[in-house]
Amino acid sequence: MTDTNWPAMSIAAAHAMLTAPGQMLEMETRDIRGIATRVWKNAPPTLRDVFNAGRLHGDKVFLVHDDERVTFEAFARATAKLAAQLAADGIGKGDRVAVVMRNVPEWPVAFFAAQLCGAVVTPLNAWWTGSELEYGLSDSGTKLLLIDAERLARLTEHLPNCPDLTRIYVTRSTEEPLGPLVCRLEDVIGTPETWATLPDTPLPDVMLEPEDDATIFYTSGTTGKPKGALGTHRNIVSNIMASACSGARSFLRRGETPPTPDPAASQKGTLLSVPFFHATGCHAVLSPSLFAGAKLVMMRKWDAEAAMALIERERLTSCGGVPTIAWQILEHPNRANYDLSSLESVAYGGAPSAPELVRQITTQFRGATAGNGWGMTETSATFTHHMAEDYANRPDSAGPPVPVCDVKVTDPDGNIVPAGTVGELWGRGPNVVKEYWRKPGPSAETFVDGWVRTGDLARVDDEGFVFIIDRAKDMLIRGGENIYCVEVENALYDHPAVMDAAIVARPHRSLGEEPAAVVTLKPGSHATADELRAVVAARLAAFKVPVEVRFWDGPLPRNANGKILKSELKKLFAPEEAAA
Repeated sequence: MTDTNWPAMSIAAAHAMLTAPGQMLEMETRDIRGIATRVWKNAPPTLRDVFNAGRLHGDKVFLVHDDERVTFEAFARATAKLAAQLAADGIGKGDRVAVVMRNVPEWPVAFFAAQLCGAVVTPLNAWWTGSELEYGLSDSGTKLLLIDAERLARLTEHLPNCPDLTRIYVTRSTEEPLGPLVCRLEDVIGTPETWATLPDTPLPDVMLEPEDDATIFYTSGTTGKPKGALGTHRNIVSNIMASACSGARSFLRRGETPPTPDPAASQKGTLLSVPFFHATGCHAVLSPSLFAGAKLVMMRKWDAEAAMALIERERLTSCGGVPTIAWQILEHPNRANYDLSSLESVAYGGAPSAPELVRQITTQFRGATAGNGWGMTETSATFTHHMAEDYANRPDSAGPPVPVCDVKVTDPDGNIVPAGTVGELWGRGPNVVKEYWRKPGPSAETFVDGWVRTGDLARVDDEGFVFIIDRAKDMLIRGGENIYCVEVENALYDHPAVMDAAIVARPHRSLGEEPAAVVTLKPGSHATADELRAVVAARLAAFKVPVEVRFWDGPLPRNANGKILKSELKKLFAPEEAAA
């Protein structure tokens, strides 16, 4: 930075000003499960309140998908109609309702319709295999499923193993429903272009509270089986105020007064490049957009040039998701052919990124600020947030925690370490989920006295900026998708020729990292890399399949405790420039 007057105030002073009594971002202390917790005083209490606020935006366009354009009012009518049907199907408070779709307008309708009934919505990963979907449905005890045709075809043979299911609604199907259990969603709400003509249906008479259970989002565990993070309404709506705080803080840091929201200003719009079934897509993008009246533009499949065309056509103000998105747009040979001047923010998270990326965004996208952040499913997405000059000055940081959240860093014995010392990162705040669904052991290990033990190694500087150093958990992140190594290793061991196997991260410029395998074969056995990749592909989602397989002569290196020395194996996949 060349401005010697920056920053005009500290992070602590900015947060104190923004959250002072009488301010929109005012905080108060509430008892949450016996723990005194800072919360946003003016946040909408529940997702029902978010829905009601969204309806006030009327005829503004909310959802865009190919040629489909859905206004806030049309969305509200379809959601209310579906909620009434779900209630008629016997869905009530606490029942689990799963949503399994790619990003289509029916996804948020299904999500909020179930919320209006008081259900606990279980969004399952649309990239999962049939057996993985079966596990999510049976583990959660899902009673009703809303699914698209692609996923239903994948799941059909597994339905006999999901005994709790009483009804399935399928959307975007060209085939006849499979018996009495399956109905067409379109028979209830029609297609998106007809939603505006639906009658105004009363909402189910359900009383919701901020601490009521709202969602189960599955996150992989070191046992190889996903764990369901049980989140509340307060967990989710906390993201709405966190987003507003980060932007306002940037103005104060440069000595400027944050602008007052102008109802007459042009509509904000986001290119949705992350799935709704991730906490980021649902909690940090969908709910804040509905509440604030922002447009969401969906893509069936990511394509950088198509994305630029949408940004130009829809005059979108933000895009991002994972670093991959920013890199591909920045480096696209046809970028100059598109008007991207409407962009105000290019923000991402969910994968390691190079400090070079923030510099490229700042230089190449005039008028746009770069943003980053850290969070996890267990923190309901946003926990730290980083943008503008703060990000330019600390490009390797994930930013400071939002004001309602606290962090601490501990040594292996649980003692808090001094600022700047690397240790395990813990987080606390109103966005930390209650527990893992029906898993008391892992819950007790991870959630302690209101704190979540993240498993990440980090340091925190004197001003509170968090720097993620490594992951204590044996996990890698490929373009925003969590991959737990043991799950892939177990799949490799299913091949009869494999004696020893390890999954490590191979660096990738835009994805951050991707899975690579090191394998020792049994004496006298034979297997090719393609055979081993096929074994994994038959059992796990495509993004978990190793992109490269190296064969190791002899047992894999281990320490005295028998643990594989993955730090040594990672050197096999070091970037060429680093190895030179």
